[in-house]
Amino acid sequence: MSIESSVKKRRGVTLVVICLVMIGFLFALPRLGLEIYPMHTLIGVFIWIIVAGSLRVLGLSGQGSIGHVAFMAIGAYTSAILAKYLGWSLWITMPVGVIVTGVVAFLVGIPFTRVRGIYFTMVSLFSGILVLSVDQVFNKYTGGYSGMTSVKLLFGYNKVPYYYFCLALMVVCLAIMYRLEHSRIGLTWKAVAQSYSVASSIGINEVRQRILCLVVSACFAGIAGVAYAHYYAILTTETFSFNQSITVFVYMTVGGPGLFAGPIVGTIALLIIPELLRNLREYVPFVYAGIMLIVLFLMPEGLAGLPGQLWRRFGRPAKARSSASEEVSKHAP
Repeated sequence: MSIESSVKKRRGVTLVVICLVMIGFLFALPRLGLEIYPMHTLIGVFIWIIVAGSLRVLGLSGQGSIGHVAFMAIGAYTSAILAKYLGWSLWITMPVGVIVTGVVAFLVGIPFTRVRGIYFTMVSLFSGILVLSVDQVFNKYTGGYSGMTSVKLLFGYNKVPYYYFCLALMVVCLAIMYRLEHSRIGLTWKAVAQSYSVASSIGINEVRQRILCLVVSACFAGIAGVAYAHYYAILTTETFSFNQSITVFVYMTVGGPGLFAGPIVGTIALLIIPELLRNLREYVPFVYAGIMLIVLFLMPEGLAGLPGQLWRRFGRPAKARSSASEEVSKHAP
C-alpha cells in the first residue's frame, strides 16, 4: 500500500471517529447541564443544517437555487394548517407536509428543470416569490404578513425532547444525504452536472434525473420545515423570505459546497457567531462580509476544506514532498 493511500485511509478512520465522538457529545450535552438558551440555539442550528444540506443535494446535479427556503415553507405551512384547523395528529401532518413538498417540487420541476445553469437559478427565485404570494392569498389560514401563530407544539414547552428529536433528525438526514451522494443515483447526478450532453449520450435521462434531485432536496427542506413549525410555533413570511434563501446559500458557500461537511461547518459558524456577538449585533454584517472575503480569496474549498488545505501545504509526508520537489526540478528548464 502506498504512503498516500495509507494516509487517506487513516484520515478516513479518524474522521469517522471524530464524527461519532461529536454526535455522542451532542447527545450527552443536556445531561451535562446545558442551559436553556444554548439548547434553543442548537435546535435552530440542527434545523438549518438540514436546509443547507438539502441545498447541496440539489447542487449535485448542477442546479443552484436562491428560492430553496420556499420548499421549507410548504412543509411547515402544510403541517401547521392540517394540525391547527383540521385537528390532525402531528405525527400524521408532518409526513404529509413532507409529501406535499415533494409533490409541489415535482410539479415545479417539470417545466423548470428544462432550463439549466443560471437560468434555473433565476426561475428558482420565481418559485420562492410564488409561495409567498400563495401565503398572502390564503392569509385566513396562514396569517399573511402578521404570521401564523399558535401552531401546535410537538413536545409542549420542554426543550429537551425537541433537542433530541432535532438532533436525531439531523443525523438521520445527513446520513441519508451522504449515502445518496455516494450511491449510483448520486454518481448519476454528478455525471449530469459535469456534462448533460455526455450523460444523455450514454442513456441517462438528464431531465428526469434533475427532477428527481429537485424532489429529494425539496423533501429534506420540507422535513426541516415541519420541525421548525412545531418547535417555534409561529410562521411568518420573513422566515421564508428571499433574504433567508440567500442566507442558506451563504451557509453552504462559506462552508464549502464541494465538501459534504461544507453546509454543516458553514451553518454552525454563521449561526454561532451572532450569538457570540450579541452585544455587538450591529457589527455582525461586517463580520459576515469579512468571513466571505477570507473564504473567497484564501479558502477556495470553504471553511470545511481548510484542514485539507493546511494538510496539503504543511502536513504531507516528507517522502511525498521530496518526490514532488524532484518531479518539479526534473521538468524545470
